[in-house]
Amino acid sequence: MGNLRGCLKESSMQNVFQNCANVAVPKASALAMEYYHLDNLLWIFSLVLSFVIPFLFLTTKFSSILQKISQKIGIYWFFSIGIYLIVFIAINQLILLPFDFYASYTVDHHFGVSNQTIGKWFKDYGISTLLLLVGSISFIWIFYLLLEKSPKRWWFYSSIATICITFFLTFISPIWIDPLFNKIGPMKNKALEKELLALAEKAGVHNKTIYEIEKSEDTKKSNAYVTGLFGTERIVIWDTAISADNKKGLEFTMTHELGHYVLNHNWWFMLYFSLITFVVFYLTYLSSRFILKKFHFKLGFSYLYNIASFPLFLILINFFTLLATPIFNDISREMERDADRFGLNLTKDNQAAAELFANFATNDLTNPDPGPIYTFWRGTHPSLKERIEFCNTYCPWKK
Repeated sequence: MGNLRGCLKESSMQNVFQNCANVAVPKASALAMEYYHLDNLLWIFSLVLSFVIPFLFLTTKFSSILQKISQKIGIYWFFSIGIYLIVFIAINQLILLPFDFYASYTVDHHFGVSNQTIGKWFKDYGISTLLLLVGSISFIWIFYLLLEKSPKRWWFYSSIATICITFFLTFISPIWIDPLFNKIGPMKNKALEKELLALAEKAGVHNKTIYEIEKSEDTKKSNAYVTGLFGTERIVIWDTAISADNKKGLEFTMTHELGHYVLNHNWWFMLYFSLITFVVFYLTYLSSRFILKKFHFKLGFSYLYNIASFPLFLILINFFTLLATPIFNDISREMERDADRFGLNLTKDNQAAAELFANFATNDLTNPDPGPIYTFWRGTHPSLKERIEFCNTYCPWKK
C-alpha cells in the first residue's frame, strides 16, 4: 500500500512538472542537417591540420633548419626565438588561409547565417594573426627559458605560467581584445536596459552595466556571454538578440547569463582548467623526453629547449588537450544546465525559455538532437532537445 501511495505521488508530481511549458522539440530541417554534417567534417579536417602541419615541420627537418637560420639572423637568444615564431606562424596561417576562409566565410554565407563582408573577414583574420604573433613572441620565450633552466621541472613551472597568462588574458579580453573585432558599448535601448537591470537587482547583482556588442555586421545568429575577471566581469548581449523582437526570450537570456555570473562559473572553469593544465604539461613532459631520446637524429635537434622543438610541443599539447576536451565539455554542459535552472527560477517563464531554444533550431540552423558522439567531443552546451524538455518539466515553484 505504501509503495502504491509512493507511485501515485510520484506520478502526480510528474504530471505537475509536465505542465511547466508546452513546446515541442522541433525537427531539424534538411538545411540544418546539411549545415550540421558539413560543420562536423570541417571540425575533423581542422583537427587533422592541427597535427599534420607541425608534423611536416618536424619530419622534413624544416623546423631545425628554420631554427639555425633564425639563430644566425637574430644572434641573441630572444630575437632568434622571435624570428622563428614569426616565420612559423606566417607559414602556418598562409597554409590555413584557404580552409579558414571556406569554413568561416563561404559556408556561413552559403547557408545564409552570415552578414559579414569579405573585407571585414580579412580584417578580423589579420587582427587574429597579429594577436597570435604578439602573444606567441611575448609568452613562448618564457617556456623555453624554463626548459633550459629546469629540464626536469619545467612542466610544473610552465603549468603555473600558463595559468597566470590565461588569467591575464581573461582579465584584459573584455576591455582590450574583444573591441578589436566588434564595437562594444552600453545598451542603446535604455528602457529595455532598465528592465534587464531590474532582473539583475532581483538576482542580487548590483550596479552593473549591460554591454551590447554589434555582432549583426558579422552574423544573423544571436547570443550572449559573461566574460572577464578581477573587476572586468561583464554581461555582453549581441545586438542580434536585442533586435530579435522577443522580449521574454531576451529576459531569459539575461537571467541565464546572470546565473553564470552569480554562480561564479568563470572562476570554477578556471579552477578546472588549472588542474587539467598540470596533467597536460606533465604528460607532454614524459612523452617529449621519450620521443627526443628515440628520434633526435631524425628531428634534427638534441635538446627540448631548442626552439626547433616547437612543432613537437604543439603536437603533444594538442593531442593531450584533445583527450581532455570531453572533460571540459562535460563541465561546461553542467554549468549551462545550472545557468538555465537559475534563469527559470528567476523568471518562472518556462514557455518563453523553451520557445527561445526552439527558435535556435530555425534561426541558427542548429540540430536539436545531435547525438552522443557530437555531445562527447563538441557539446559545450546541452542539446536544444534536452534544454526544451527541461523547460517543459522543471518548475518546482508550482508544487
